[in-house]
This record gives sequence, structure tokens and C-alpha cells, in this order.
Amino acid sequence: MSALELFNAARARLAEAPREALGELVVPRRILGVARAPRVERRGAAWHLGVLLLTDDGVLATGDIVRARQEARRGYTAESQRQRAELAAAARRGGFAEGETVHIGWRMLQPDLVDAGGESGPLVAAVGVAQVRWSAAGGLMPLEAYLAERVALLLEPPAGA
Repeated sequence: MSALELFNAARARLAEAPREALGELVVPRRILGVARAPRVERRGAAWHLGVLLLTDDGVLATGDIVRARQEARRGYTAESQRQRAELAAAARRGGFAEGETVHIGWRMLQPDLVDAGGESGPLVAAVGVAQVRWSAAGGLMPLEAYLAERVALLLEPPAGA
């Protein structure tokens, strides 16, 4: 099966499954020289399938994932913690519900390039088969098996998840 056919089959299986929000970080213009706080604006919803996000009409690579929460003064031991907290507060300012999962920094993929033998983000054509690079270390897995596993996990999460 082609990558496009595999994604269409996954969409059909996931029709009733819950989706997670997609957001985009927006930095507002200054007004009279005064900076305004950035916010995350809603850009849709997608099924989260590991390193992939599947929408009704596209495939995206995941970026940052945060839970929206009110801004609070905290002490941080790492700058990365501070940045994640700022993204979570920006999501809350953008109208996301407290605790709602939001995907930020995602990027559009082109599965048709994979079907033509190329690659797009974590999607790769290797040995004539569509595959997904599921880890930063470069592990490849056939896309068909990867989607089957991820869709099954989303439809029937393990106990306690």
C-alpha cells in the first residue's frame, strides 16, 4: 500500500477516536511601544500517533507538546523548563482549557514524496517501502506496522494510561 492509502485507512479507523489540539505561537505587535504577551492560537485538531499527527486532510510531524495552564511564578533549574512553562501559559492565554494538550511547532509532511521514493521529515522510502523514523537515533519501522500499532494504542489504551 502507498503511504497515502495507509493514512486514509488510519483516518477511517480513527473516526471516533479523540483528537488533540493543534496550536500556533503568535507574538502580537507592540502597541505604543509596549510588548504584549505571546499566545497560542488554535489551528485545528489531530490524532497523535507518536512522531506523527494525522489530520482530516494532512500528515504533520510533531513538535512541542504542552498542557495549557495558568501562568505562575516559579523557580526553574533549567531554561528549558522556563520555556515550556511560557508555552503552556501562552496556550492558556490563547483560549485553551486548563490542562488541555496542545501541539505547537508541528510541520506539514508530504507523504506523496515518500510514495515517489523520497522522504519528508520522519517519513522515508527505504527498499521500496514507506517507513517512519520513530526515534531521533534513526530507528526505522515500516509505516504500515507503525500505524497499526499506534492506532490500536489510541483506540484501546493500556490500563492505567
